[in-house]
Amino acid sequence: MAVPPWGDEIVQDGTEGRPPMTAFRIEGAEGRPLTARLDLPGTEPRAYALFVHCLPSGTGSAAEVVTRALTAAGVGVLRIACDRPGEFTTERGFGATVADLVAAARRLRRRYAAPTLLVGHSHGGTALLAAAHRLADVRAVVTIGAPSGPPHADLSDRIARLGAALLVLHSPVDAEVGIEHAREIFEAARHPRSFLALDGADHHLTGTADAAFAASMLTAWAVRYLPAPAAAEPEEGRVVVAESGAGPYGQHLTAGHHALTADEPPPAGAGSGPSPYDYLLAGLGACTSMTVRMYADRKGWPLDGVTVSLRHSRVHAADCADCETTSGRIDRIDRVIRIDGGDLDDEQRARLLEIADRCPVHRTLRSETVIHTEAAPPRA
Repeated sequence: MAVPPWGDEIVQDGTEGRPPMTAFRIEGAEGRPLTARLDLPGTEPRAYALFVHCLPSGTGSAAEVVTRALTAAGVGVLRIACDRPGEFTTERGFGATVADLVAAARRLRRRYAAPTLLVGHSHGGTALLAAAHRLADVRAVVTIGAPSGPPHADLSDRIARLGAALLVLHSPVDAEVGIEHAREIFEAARHPRSFLALDGADHHLTGTADAAFAASMLTAWAVRYLPAPAAAEPEEGRVVVAESGAGPYGQHLTAGHHALTADEPPPAGAGSGPSPYDYLLAGLGACTSMTVRMYADRKGWPLDGVTVSLRHSRVHAADCADCETTSGRIDRIDRVIRIDGGDLDDEQRARLLEIADRCPVHRTLRSETVIHTEAAPPRA
């Protein structure tokens, strides 16, 4: 990808198959070098975020999971790691850290756009709380396991005058930053403010499912306060799937205007979303229910509701009396349909069950299907 003309040394380009990424060394407020990584969504960003964290980095890390969740929602993320934790304890060091973050945000504004979302983990969250009043475009702030202030200063007045929506994420069992810090931040803030417990998570979100949960929750909350994405209509019927960074197999799915997740259940995956076969069953179940409803409505029958329960399994072909295949294993889907409506007679119920087999997805699964695959060009 092209190097943004920030006049800084480039460290690393984006990796093929992942969202565009560039790492930079940029100059802080006092001339100190900061290493910042810019991750961009695959489309024009709807907004930009400044993400400051004390989390491990690398593929599948909590820092990457949070970044991937935000870029999947159309947010460009300037990510800075807390590489000077000792400065938090001194007034001069903390002030310099805050000034560095303000300088980084202003560099982002000059090159792309000002950050409207601040996300800070641990001391990074505390520093962003102190910096927010100097960043006029900020609409939302998220803290994750953040201390309520440095040892030498009281930030309650700054938090009260935040001028942005606040989400406090904190684990009740955080052994490094106690839950009382979350209470102090939350109580100091004015509405709109929210708190969400990361139950069972450690301070660094080392549990894959914990990182995925925190990332999905903060993203879902934050987009309420960000500009709407570009008005271009998505292509009808197209589904786009990309890795989410939640564990080894987590995926982000976009279907029209809808954003979903998929994953394998533990221990193979992180369980950050339904499995591929769950989606297959969901598609058949939804289509079945819709088809039954449309038929009943067209006939004017008193159908109160439809519930479809499905399960997929692999069985021996020899155990299937109605199957053409006679050896090996075959896929089997068990479908149970509950039709509610006290005024329906037996003939109407039987007809609705018959109609269920005519849903389009059912027909697709039973018919010959051609799957054509071709290679897309790699990212430039």
